[in-house]
Amino acid sequence: MTDIRIDSEFDSGNIEVLSIDGAQATLAIRKDTQSDFKQWYHFRVSGAEGRELVLKITGLSSSAYVNGWPNYNSVVSEDREIWTRAASRYDEKEEDGCLTIRYTPAGSIAWFAYFAPYSMERHHDLVSEAALSEGVSHETIGTTLDGQPLDYLSCGTGTKQVWLYGRQHPGESMAEWWMEGALEMLTDPTDSIARALRERCTFHIVPNCNPDGSRRGHLRTNACGANLNREWHEPTAERSPEVLAIRNKMDETGVDFAMDVHGDEAISAVFLAGYEGIPDLKDAHHRGFERYKSILARRTPDFQTAKGYPVSKPGEANLSMSTTQVAHRFGATAMTLEMPFKDNDDQPEPEQEWSPERCKALGRECLAALLEWLDADEEG
Repeated sequence: MTDIRIDSEFDSGNIEVLSIDGAQATLAIRKDTQSDFKQWYHFRVSGAEGRELVLKITGLSSSAYVNGWPNYNSVVSEDREIWTRAASRYDEKEEDGCLTIRYTPAGSIAWFAYFAPYSMERHHDLVSEAALSEGVSHETIGTTLDGQPLDYLSCGTGTKQVWLYGRQHPGESMAEWWMEGALEMLTDPTDSIARALRERCTFHIVPNCNPDGSRRGHLRTNACGANLNREWHEPTAERSPEVLAIRNKMDETGVDFAMDVHGDEAISAVFLAGYEGIPDLKDAHHRGFERYKSILARRTPDFQTAKGYPVSKPGEANLSMSTTQVAHRFGATAMTLEMPFKDNDDQPEPEQEWSPERCKALGRECLAALLEWLDADEEG
């Protein structure tokens, strides 16, 4: 039997091939550069047309989020357009934690990933198309350690300064799918909600805060191993130029509302995290966050408020994180949006589970909720 071939030397690729025997392979995930984080994988299998693949990703007991593997099914695609799920099983006792993926490709090539990848090429297409839209401006606000541009888009003429940014953690690729949905809506001249938002807000958008980690196939860090969402209190050009550039731009524009878009490995739900523990938090400030949560929960059944992260005690917020730093620094209504790598248990969809399409739809719903939030804010 001819052995399959496995490759990962491409944009966001990550896997180590330990052995191959026919259509079976034993694999491992590379750690992020200068970091112990590992969880993201993305690789191509060729030569298995019509044969059942048995792919064992081993050593997962030392992965960043071990609770992300139970009840997780790998993402797979044969055309890199439609991403479905391959039956997967995690056994903590096998091979120091092993995820076994089984899939029979119809064609000669199949692509596997932790979540549907969002390539840097697609990122450049997204930014270029948005920048051509009427009323949208583009600026390169910084350069990464690998020399990549940090893209920033702005649109709208209103007084409310709204910041949308995502993919500080590059393996959380659902964040840029969300951005694609949000940008498609905001740049649609026929969308009445988008027109109203552009009249009342000025939007500041960074679709990908971590191009280096994205291209390198990292889960959580940039080119030097920095976790960007722990750099907001004192970013530096040497370690976190991405955060430094974004925070400096925020200082220029001010911030009234901010959403930092992420994904969570273990919690099978969409939820928001806020800024309850920042110093000197006033009730009126916190009510803005709670009001937005209520609006979004009413608008879409994909969002819920029962599951999420523990709330920080008063005065004990971690100000190195963007949401708490932005809320504290600007008095903004700031939040972290989390989406699942698995399915959304509240609204399961067995073929794709949580998917790029659902990320994009959620992006549009979050913007529609923002318009309602502005109305409620003005009514007091």
